[in-house]
Amino acid sequence: MIYLKSSSEIAIMRENGKILVEIFEKLREFIKPGVSTKDVDNLVENIIYSHSAVPSFKNYRGFPAAACVSINEEVVHGIPTASRVLEDGDIVGIDVGAFKNGFHADAARTFAVGEISAEAKKLIDVTEQSFFEGIKAASIGNRVSDISHAIQKYVELHGFGVIRDMLGHGIGRSLHEEPSVPNYGPPGKGVKLRAGLVLAIEPMVSEGDYRIVTLHDGWTTVTKDGKLSAHYENTVAITPDGVSVLTLN
Repeated sequence: MIYLKSSSEIAIMRENGKILVEIFEKLREFIKPGVSTKDVDNLVENIIYSHSAVPSFKNYRGFPAAACVSINEEVVHGIPTASRVLEDGDIVGIDVGAFKNGFHADAARTFAVGEISAEAKKLIDVTEQSFFEGIKAASIGNRVSDISHAIQKYVELHGFGVIRDMLGHGIGRSLHEEPSVPNYGPPGKGVKLRAGLVLAIEPMVSEGDYRIVTLHDGWTTVTKDGKLSAHYENTVAITPDGVSVLTLN
């Protein structure tokens, strides 16, 4: 079932989104060689709790941390540990969620660690811009796959692959709600976009092939060919005045 949100409910989700904005601002300075993925998780968790919110991911279906921290070929759901240390030249995707006053907000960014290659920077930039290409299609009367198609078209135009087995989703009182939001596919398919629909739109893009595998921990997903992957996500609301991004300043 799809749950449309009122303007007051969207306002709550926007306030939760501000917590995630603060996290990413702090991480931009914090991410550097020598930092462990557990250090990242601790920072994320502490900021969320400082706002009297709860990490959306911690204990969700058994996930053990507040943040998903995914390095290089890891697409998503990397489990933070004290032994995993960021190195110069890495790229790291950090996916976080906050729950407060009955609603979730969800967002992700991919950060450079020290000096990265030109191709890695291009991958991060294309992944981010593909989100903004997608939301150009997120207007009332369009369909979910219009967003999907715009993302895929932009990513493939720049020579990268769209991860197909991981999807965006509706979000609200539950972290994952209907509808699913693929990052690929033909236009004109799926649920019609209506005012009050809130979506977590999250392109995941590969330097190489789009196929993925899940590691033995049951969570960490990596590119099958071992190539780099980047992730960019925001929670967005469809409103009568257009699309509103709830996890940006």
